[in-house]
Amino acid sequence: MFRALAVLRVVVLGYAVALNAYRDNFDHPALGWACVGVMVAATAASTVVYAAPARRVPAVLLADLALALALLLATPVVKGAWFQATIPGYWIVGALLAWAIRYGWRGGTVAALLLGAVDLLTRSQVAQKDWGNVFLMVLGGSMVGFVCESLKAMAAERDQAQREAAAAAERARLARAVHDGVLQVLALVQRRGGELGRAAGAQEQALRTLIRSQDAVAVSAPGSAEGGADLAAALAALGSRPAVEVALPAGAVPLPTPTVTELVAAVGACLDNVERHAGPGARAWVLLEDLGDRVEVSVRDDGPGIADGRLAAAAREGRLGVAESIRGRIQDLGGTATLDTGPHGTEWTLAVRRQEGR
Repeated sequence: MFRALAVLRVVVLGYAVALNAYRDNFDHPALGWACVGVMVAATAASTVVYAAPARRVPAVLLADLALALALLLATPVVKGAWFQATIPGYWIVGALLAWAIRYGWRGGTVAALLLGAVDLLTRSQVAQKDWGNVFLMVLGGSMVGFVCESLKAMAAERDQAQREAAAAAERARLARAVHDGVLQVLALVQRRGGELGRAAGAQEQALRTLIRSQDAVAVSAPGSAEGGADLAAALAALGSRPAVEVALPAGAVPLPTPTVTELVAAVGACLDNVERHAGPGARAWVLLEDLGDRVEVSVRDDGPGIADGRLAAAAREGRLGVAESIRGRIQDLGGTATLDTGPHGTEWTLAVRRQEGR
């Protein structure tokens, strides 16, 4: 904004110099051209000073505005009491806009009111056009200041969003490295059994939870779809149930929040059925697969399976746990719920397609 202001200052300076040379109506020509020289020097100095943000201090802006006011006050002395146009003319908008850019609409309004008041008070006769010029100055100063405040706020929000996105991407990258190294080793140690294996398993689960939480940050980072949630992180909580193991991808599995809620509820219903019907020693496994255009969640147990006709009898008796809690939820999402049961146990496969753009 200050670079654009520097160009504007040069333009209005050229107009002011040309107008004073054309009219040449100074009562004191030496003083008049000295004022024009001051305007030229001030324009050059302001271009250099305002170029560096560190130099845009209050003292500099006060000096800029004070010089514009001083040139307005000098006009009746140099031109005589019955002057029509001030010496600086439109050149004073440079100081006005500098205040609007630096201090927003409040600074622009204050500078415009001061310049307008001095311009009117120095005139022995105020015409309608003079009131109009002051009105335009006040309006322009406040509006330009408001726009500059809005641009600064948007730039700050953009920078914050970029920093958050970069941090989320870096955390996700580190999470991939942890998964490919430490987690694979811990999984191998866990399979060896014993106390060491169980301790390693706990550490593996903790690290997987960390990865999913960091990827969830990336999912919700600026630029991602609104209203999304991480299905992997939501399913991870089910691993706290007794005799339940949850196997998840290393990364996040983003889906709309309602879809995640219904899928987790359906999986929870499957696990509830295992606890109630598969026997006290039954174990259950939950496997999540991200297949790109769809996600699949498998819930398997090592119980005796569901007897033939049992589900149909339950439906006839009005017990709709399977029909509503599992199949109903998945069908509402436009997906499928497939049941495979027998002496080997029971396995539900819940498949939901991703929506367009997700």
